[in-house]
Amino acid sequence: MMNRFEGRGGSREAKIRYLDGDFQILMPGSHVICAMTGETVPVDELRYWSVARQEAYVSCAASLDAEKRAGTLPSQKRQ
Repeated sequence: MMNRFEGRGGSREAKIRYLDGDFQILMPGSHVICAMTGETVPVDELRYWSVARQEAYVSCAASLDAEKRAGTLPSQKRQ
């Protein structure tokens, strides 16, 4: 298996498995796409993701918006 430092990704989208506190590069690439905004996130700047939904986010705010959308915040009532 490859880790995030192996291989050259060029300018294509990386395929990543998001883990608790880390991620695993499945297919090298230079970036991923934020699931909330559609913005490009360079792999070396990737800090926010969801393990449950296997999604990347460009910022803390985008991650929070995704949690709100999913209804997973403790203050939200599930219906």
